Amino acid sequence: MSLIRALSKELEARSDDSLRALFDARPDLISPPVPDFGALAARASARLSVQRALERLNRPQMQVLETLHLCTNTDTGHSASAAGLRKMIPGSSGAAVERILHSLQDLALVHRAEPPHGTPESAAKQRHYLPVGSLKDVVGIYPAGLGRSYTELVRLQPAFAQRVVQLVSELHRSGVAIHDATTPMEAALALQHWTSSPESLNSILSTAPERTTALLARFRNWAMGAVPQAQRKASITTEGSDVGPVDWLLARGLLVPLDAAHVELPHSVGLSLRGGAIINDFTLQPPVPELGRTSAVLRRNAALSAISETLRLMGELLHAVREQPLATLRSGGVGVREMRRLAELLRIDQQQAGILLELAALAGLIRLDVDSSSWIQPPQLEWLVLPRQEQWLWLVNAWLASERVPSLVGQPINGTRGVPAAHRSASGSTIIALSAEAQRPDAPLVRKRILEILHELTVEAGSADGTAPVLDAEAVLQRAEWAQPRMARRFSSMIRGVLAEAELLGLVGSGALSQLGSALAEDQPEAAIAILGEHLPAALSHVLLQADLTAVAPGYLDPGLTGKLLVMADAEGQGPATIYRFSEGSIKRALDTGYDAAGILEFLREHSATAVPQPLQYLVEDTALRHGRLRVGPAASFVHSDDEDALLELLSGPKAAHLKLEKIAPTVLVSAAPPRETAQVLRNLGLSPSVDGADEPVVRLRGSQAAQDTHRPVYTAPRTAPGTEEVEAQLAVLRQGGSAVGHRGVSGDHAGETGTQLGLEALQRAIRLKQRISMNVVDGLGNANLETVVPLSVSGGRVRVFDPARETERVLSIHRIIDIEAAEETAPVKDFPA
Repeated sequence: MSLIRALSKELEARSDDSLRALFDARPDLISPPVPDFGALAARASARLSVQRALERLNRPQMQVLETLHLCTNTDTGHSASAAGLRKMIPGSSGAAVERILHSLQDLALVHRAEPPHGTPESAAKQRHYLPVGSLKDVVGIYPAGLGRSYTELVRLQPAFAQRVVQLVSELHRSGVAIHDATTPMEAALALQHWTSSPESLNSILSTAPERTTALLARFRNWAMGAVPQAQRKASITTEGSDVGPVDWLLARGLLVPLDAAHVELPHSVGLSLRGGAIINDFTLQPPVPELGRTSAVLRRNAALSAISETLRLMGELLHAVREQPLATLRSGGVGVREMRRLAELLRIDQQQAGILLELAALAGLIRLDVDSSSWIQPPQLEWLVLPRQEQWLWLVNAWLASERVPSLVGQPINGTRGVPAAHRSASGSTIIALSAEAQRPDAPLVRKRILEILHELTVEAGSADGTAPVLDAEAVLQRAEWAQPRMARRFSSMIRGVLAEAELLGLVGSGALSQLGSALAEDQPEAAIAILGEHLPAALSHVLLQADLTAVAPGYLDPGLTGKLLVMADAEGQGPATIYRFSEGSIKRALDTGYDAAGILEFLREHSATAVPQPLQYLVEDTALRHGRLRVGPAASFVHSDDEDALLELLSGPKAAHLKLEKIAPTVLVSAAPPRETAQVLRNLGLSPSVDGADEPVVRLRGSQAAQDTHRPVYTAPRTAPGTEEVEAQLAVLRQGGSAVGHRGVSGDHAGETGTQLGLEALQRAIRLKQRISMNVVDGLGNANLETVVPLSVSGGRVRVFDPARETERVLSIHRIIDIEAAEETAPVKDFPA
């Protein structure tokens, strides 16, 4: 019976509460909605959906599921019970395994099945299970770290198939207790029987070289290993007394070469090495890491200090970008030279500058200007005038929701092929700021899960004395590998960067999760704002002016005050007590932006806790006297005419006002618009201008750009459950639609997703069992032809088939197949190409 049909019937028999729990755990099953239980079962059996579901399973659940996969056969319907699985999982109990199987059934990853034929009556009363059909493709070729069987290796490794008969014959002639063989499949079965028990393998290894046991220990958790010259000829008849362990194992078929550099430990050998058990490290309890402790005060102070420093540096970064936009490389991203300049302005290292720049970009505080190909600060940025706790929440929300990973800046790129030369450092290739290489689609999910794990470990290690546990990357990764083992690689690649970013944002302080981090882990941003508003020191609105032409900030300044000070002075030093030095150049910079001497001095008197020193007053006044004797202004084109009256009329009229005309001589006007645009406007006014020169500047229409959206980002947690209304609507459709799993085709409008999955299931089952199938195939004229063929492989929307009647192979498009059913159920076809 089809596994999809069996799952459909089981889902239809469930209660509404059970279905709600299923949709809560696997939201992709009803996104988009399904019309009936058949489509629901088909989607639950689809490879992508099963893969997503497995990513949420913890280690004991995965271990039981992989053991079930190895102990069952979905093609023949050979099922397994909790009692049978318990024998393959030392340290487990029947009740624990049954409980895990029930949880997997709730997730629609396994379903109830009939016991195997010939099962004793006492055992037949137990619950038996089968996994979904696509599990084989999702768990990979090494479930539970065990290799493939000898028969599979003979079928899939031609080099081993050519060698295996001679290998078994040599073993038989040397006196080894193994059956002789004449075909590769017989030889594979002989090797499988020879290594089928721990006792047999121990007997075989009793004469092995000294280092063989240590070598095999490396294969206990994974079946494939790297071996130089893995396909070298190793024979039991020619080996000497000094034979190495690798050659000894290759000569006896205990290691099978895959290519020139890799070998595989066959299934029966790996199982015997584990003492006949599939799982040897089963435990229902997560590992408890050894953690250090830190005081609550130290944690809070470290977090608040990090937040204050990050906000201060972000303000200086935005000012620097406003004063001089960051140019980008042709290939994208900000180059090393620009990053070095920014780091020097902020007085921090380039790595930290890159992280801050990424944070500013993902929060929308800077944006890429398409005309100048440079990063600029949007006009009227709301962030600059917000209270500091709201500025912090803006950054944190954007960080949690972003698919960019700021900590990747400066890290090496895996492989240099195809990487632009501008992105490569002297030591190889590194990720540069604001480039595409820092993009990770799963970053929001990983960040959220890491915060949750930090919170779990903090709660578990709670102490009455008020101290908090120090959580390093190893502790978090250890828990993550137990809680979600199939995501362990993604956690390991991002964990250290996420923790560093969290520390920068004050979610982690002194190595421990802060109160702010705990609030966000529990999706309570309002509580985080309240905590921060209570403990974060208020921003200062005054500085201390000194006679050495400096202003000292006695703490963290208001962002508005900082921005204006940076116009008039140059920042020096690091930390909250920043020193701002006044010079002739900095005063000229303020005068260029529109200040005059009186305005500068008034601003200093207003925001200084001390009187304005006389040397600073002289500097401002003297610089202002010399400023402006020569004026420099922008002009993109000029208008020349001998008719002065016509020029005066044009200058005073409103129709040409947007050209920003200005008179510089009785017969000459200058315009801020390019020559071609200026000439077109004059033509629209009824004049007949001519454009001098053949190489006019390129016209850039900056005035037509839409205003930049400055709404603050709102974090939405990664979707983990559908809404209540969505679930109830889906339940109503399912109860009304029924099962509808009668269609057997691979394509067709009336069955849709169900028909596709049923057809693929039938094709893949026939491929594995080497069975004939009957299928209706539509030709180019729309005629349906019934054909009996043997499917060989299916991929990329095409199926390769062998026609026994014509003894030919063909490739068919799956969308042309409208109906499939098995032509026979028992005898497999043997006379066709592999």
